[in-house]
Amino acid sequence: MSTIASDSMIVMTRELRPALRDPFTVVFSLTQPLILLALFGPLLDGVPGMGPDVWNWFVPGVLAMIAIFGTSMTGSNLLQELHDGSHERMLVTPLRRSSLLIGRACKEMIPLAAQAVVILLVALPLGMNLNPVGAVVGIAILGIFGVGLGALSYALALAVRDQDWVFWTVQQTLLFPMLILSGTMLPLDNAPGWMEALVTINPLKHVVDTERALFAGDFALGQLSTGIAAAVGVAVVGLVVGSKSVK
Repeated sequence: MSTIASDSMIVMTRELRPALRDPFTVVFSLTQPLILLALFGPLLDGVPGMGPDVWNWFVPGVLAMIAIFGTSMTGSNLLQELHDGSHERMLVTPLRRSSLLIGRACKEMIPLAAQAVVILLVALPLGMNLNPVGAVVGIAILGIFGVGLGALSYALALAVRDQDWVFWTVQQTLLFPMLILSGTMLPLDNAPGWMEALVTINPLKHVVDTERALFAGDFALGQLSTGIAAAVGVAVVGLVVGSKSVK
């Protein structure tokens, strides 16, 4: 395990270097969530299902949206390396195969952490009541979920390889229903029965609900265990599938 951790750190550091050379990319990626906070957040006041603290409901959903969009792009970066041959050069190194996908997925979580800090700092003056410990735990759970999703994105890129359009078709087809059925942007209290059934089996829904509870300082064991189980389940499935695809 220590070898996998150290190898994953090497891969993550390698993947972070382009972002460090071009920090404006990370800054630019903050534009969309900040626009959502400024223009969409105020419209939610009084919407049924929100509760009295609109920002405590809305901000965790925004962070979840950033996380899944970021980690689901892991495969797109791999596609570029498959085209220029740099991925094959990585395969002949003594790095563990699983570290190639773990390191890539973890790399996407570093910008997420920086973006989360900025978004929370902006949301606090708007009226968000934040529990710092709960926020840290919630973002950590979201990070675990993101690693699994990133690994699945990695496996998808390896499966399609030269067919970039297949990667984007599958990613977009799965990503947006996952977002909508997780209640990240709007409550799902009045959803029809068939949609409620899909919501129940959506792991992102349980992660987002746990985030919202933790951000508000609610450490109820039932909700916490459900969110952790959903995040760990996705991480395990992603790492198993991704590890098999890279061999």
